[in-house]
Amino acid sequence: MSLITTRGLGKHYGKVRALDSLDLTLEAGDPIALVGPNGAGKTTLLSLLCGFIKPSTGSATVLGHAIGSKHLVGKVSALPQDANFDPRISIARQMRLLARLQGMSASQAAHETDRVLDTVQLGDIGLRKPDELSHGMRKRMSLAQALIGSPELIMLDEPTAGIDPPNVKIIRDLIRRESANATFIISSHNLDELEKLCGSVVYLAAGKLVEYGPIDPSADSGYLTIRPGEIDNDGFLQACQSIPGVSSVQLQAQGDFLIRYDKQHTVDQQVLQLLTANGWSYRYLINGRSLEDRLYGE
Repeated sequence: MSLITTRGLGKHYGKVRALDSLDLTLEAGDPIALVGPNGAGKTTLLSLLCGFIKPSTGSATVLGHAIGSKHLVGKVSALPQDANFDPRISIARQMRLLARLQGMSASQAAHETDRVLDTVQLGDIGLRKPDELSHGMRKRMSLAQALIGSPELIMLDEPTAGIDPPNVKIIRDLIRRESANATFIISSHNLDELEKLCGSVVYLAAGKLVEYGPIDPSADSGYLTIRPGEIDNDGFLQACQSIPGVSSVQLQAQGDFLIRYDKQHTVDQQVLQLLTANGWSYRYLINGRSLEDRLYGE
């Protein structure tokens, strides 16, 4: 049984096709990145899979059940990008209410509230109100509600947007730990973050599926990506271009060098030798292209 299957899935608002005839099959396992420009249909797809809205065309199943089915209660959860809690009511009380809505008894709901708040490292804030927390803590609190009931599928829309690095790390580490028990679908514009967390990527544009496949830079053979330390960029570029088999070297906006080469040559070893010979340092070197270059490069 597939995690998610869509066939001709579409959502139209008048003449606007927010999602257009999507055919996709996703399997449970490592986190899945959902990417694309603004207006690509990412939030629409998540909303359809959650059952928040109904499709205009086609169909979809989640965990073998039609989207919106009562059988998915407690098995599927979501963290919308702009999720908010009631500012007048304590966090613990709201969490307990959400747990009760999944059918838990009062004692079960209280225990589950303690568990999910502890999971996001906020076990001591239950009696406080949401507006008393920092933005990063509120984001973690919102993530805690998505963990109630230990769902099998958790969909996160921009879970780390606008928060500070310490909170980003806590959320990233949490997703890694919880991935042993649930599959995450993570929508974000932060491709570096997704590359660290996810095993595959779904790329949408203008409501259509552009690409689906594994996030594995080494599978994109014929490319080498290197981020050097303090070096002479022009000197490094010219030296790389002189390596046999190298067809082009490009300095990317983020400071990486993208080296394209003939796959019959072993270029990575020669690049490392070049760095050593000149006393140049480097931060990382990968066989293949970054996710950003794969999706948005020429």
